[in-house]
Amino acid sequence: MAFLGTGAQGASIGADFVAAGHDVTFVEQWPDHVAAIRENGITVNLPKRSFNVRVPALHLCQLAEVRQPFDIVFIVMKAYDTKWACQLIEPYLAPDGLVVGLQNGMTHEDIAAVVGRERTIGAVIEIASNMFVPGITNRENDHDTSWFAMGALDPKTQERVESVADLLRCTGTVEVTDDIRSAKWMKLVVNAAELIPSAVVDLPLADAARDPGMLEVMREAGYEAMRAALADGSKIVSIIGMPPVTTNDPERYVDQIFEKVLTTFSSQDTLTTSLQDWRKGRRAEVREVNGWVVDILAAHGQTAPMNQRVVEVALEIERGTRELTTANTAVLVEALHKVRSNA
Repeated sequence: MAFLGTGAQGASIGADFVAAGHDVTFVEQWPDHVAAIRENGITVNLPKRSFNVRVPALHLCQLAEVRQPFDIVFIVMKAYDTKWACQLIEPYLAPDGLVVGLQNGMTHEDIAAVVGRERTIGAVIEIASNMFVPGITNRENDHDTSWFAMGALDPKTQERVESVADLLRCTGTVEVTDDIRSAKWMKLVVNAAELIPSAVVDLPLADAARDPGMLEVMREAGYEAMRAALADGSKIVSIIGMPPVTTNDPERYVDQIFEKVLTTFSSQDTLTTSLQDWRKGRRAEVREVNGWVVDILAAHGQTAPMNQRVVEVALEIERGTRELTTANTAVLVEALHKVRSNA
């Protein structure tokens, strides 16, 4: 197996695979990280324990040295890197090999466009990690609060999903679903509410939710995302270990799932992956999450004004024309008032 992308999430999951005795290779684009892993192994710091494992690590340019094809490739890269990453790894995938996208966003279709639907497994991931030092990842969820869902795009491949899920159970709870598209949409709903909105105000997720007016901003972004999901043909399905959906109120379900993330899958100092990206000088998954909501609703003749404003502010931050500061709360709250006054 290969883990393509071994940042905070990929490294911690891949390390669990190694600790469980699986044959794993890390493939990574950060040269210092590759060097650190080769010298000292990968260290995973969890809330109450730490461990270190040795694992083969290749830089992207060394894939050409691979002789034995991979049976399974887990892609744990940013959503915007999916297409080129799949094009890179496809020549090194076994003819009946599988690619699993452990990513935010609706990346399963990008994967399938490169390797084929019959070789694609979509996945949902719910853990929180950070990495600021090469060779060391800090994971905030141990196995008991790490959750994944998996499902094939091609019904003929669905029978193979359980065996892959069983491998992934070395790192957390894994549910197999025959509607991975809906499950990924539900995760995008909560991501639209939490990732970029909390990053825009330069606060940990929990602090952002407590900032006056921001919880309502984040919920509104989630409500629009749920409308996009339903317009796109998704069903409201249970994810992240929540009980079966019993409410007929989509917005009520958004509130429930967002609360679950805040109370179970994040800590008081959790920085979303988007804020981590910005603090590292990298771009975040703005267009792939909140922008996706805007585009899908536009395709159905609807608007997503809260998500649109989030995207605008986020892109201004990335262009350097707006400061990353808690003062941006006022901008988003003002946009929320406009949304509600026009409703």
